Amino acid sequence: MTRSLNRRRFLCGVGGSVLALPWLPSVSRASAPQAVAQRMAHFYVPIGVVRRGFFPGEQNGVIPKGNLGNVMKSLDKQDPNFRQKPLEELTPTMQPLAGLKSKINLITGMDRTFQQGTDVHAQCASCYLSSAKPYTIEGTAWPLDRTLDHLVADQIGTQTPFRTLEFSCNSHRDNKESIYFDNISWYGTGHLAPSIRDPRKMYRRLFSTQDTDRLRDVTDLVLEDANSLKKQLGYADRHKFAEYFDSIRAIELQMDRLENMKSELAKVDLAEPPEAYLPRGEYIRLMGDLMVAALQTGLTNVATFMVGPERWDTPFLFESLFDSPRSHHQMSHNQTKMIDDLLKVDQFHMQQFAYLAGKMDRIVEADGTTLLDNTLFTYGSGLGDGSTHQYNDLPIVVAGGGSKVRTGQHVNMPEGTPLANLWLTQAQLLGLSIDEFADSSGTIDAIRA
Repeated sequence: MTRSLNRRRFLCGVGGSVLALPWLPSVSRASAPQAVAQRMAHFYVPIGVVRRGFFPGEQNGVIPKGNLGNVMKSLDKQDPNFRQKPLEELTPTMQPLAGLKSKINLITGMDRTFQQGTDVHAQCASCYLSSAKPYTIEGTAWPLDRTLDHLVADQIGTQTPFRTLEFSCNSHRDNKESIYFDNISWYGTGHLAPSIRDPRKMYRRLFSTQDTDRLRDVTDLVLEDANSLKKQLGYADRHKFAEYFDSIRAIELQMDRLENMKSELAKVDLAEPPEAYLPRGEYIRLMGDLMVAALQTGLTNVATFMVGPERWDTPFLFESLFDSPRSHHQMSHNQTKMIDDLLKVDQFHMQQFAYLAGKMDRIVEADGTTLLDNTLFTYGSGLGDGSTHQYNDLPIVVAGGGSKVRTGQHVNMPEGTPLANLWLTQAQLLGLSIDEFADSSGTIDAIRA
């Protein structure tokens, strides 16, 4: 008798390792068909952007001089005479998205919550996904509330191993700033959903074993269990199966490299050993690969991804851009001299977003759509510009959404439109009703298909 091909057999390998697989037709034929999951992911960039590099029509805009912490508003603005138009020629910062132009929307005019009495940077991340109303929480200087990712996960994350996953690319160990500068995800007021910064810790959380030190190579364990079932897979599935495990293997090899670097550097006899980390781009992409794998395999349907913390003066070595470490925050306060370098950082961050969005768009799901089609993947920042410290007119790009979303356009909302309107719209596009955003002034109908 031919043994039934059961997806569950792929999930548990020898020794208790757990590794979810992508959709395979051979497996789906042997089990009841399942609806394709809807997902949400947020890619957060700190410190805002250089407006003249990001916003269409502002290429000759004002260059802020110094730290204009008391301005708190745009020095330039979008043309108020249009509400939506095709997204045609991309600005330099958005250029990495050229291959995905038909699957994205640029949304301008969005304002986030701001509460007087505390630092602007401190509120950038902490209220970005909640749009909590100011002064409603007694005893706190921050407008805190349960964030969108958890509100959405309450409804689309109940059947996944992880209701939400929080990723961070802050590789620094110093704690110069408080938790409000370094997190965008909150279970509720005063209850942080802590992000994971270490790729190996995230890998172990996703693909855990009962004895990680003894059974280091998770892929081999699962393959041992799955090998006997390969003959029941079709040709295309065998290819996809090998491609997926090659991807997981590449993640493992990069993490081994990172761990080996740390071990070797620990032996160096220096008063202050250099920080051990992968090149900045590789580190971000490694964390991003883990996020995509988690979304692809159904480990989670909701994820947040912070590229870096707000106002952390500790410099990063952007290996592909500069010869020495640079502080993103300090650069933003010296745009008259460092604007070209700051533009490089903005485009670098967009390249990482484009890499992840492109990877999602190449992953085919059970109904022939792609992972990106079934994910609302948002690029955004809690500041419009790091010099003016404006919390209005934020840089927002939404990728994906498939047939539910009208894409390939620049949507310019009226000045002062709450960011909560976008979050409410995203929730409704996922088929959800979220009362917590009822105070927003409405949804953004321009992006509905």
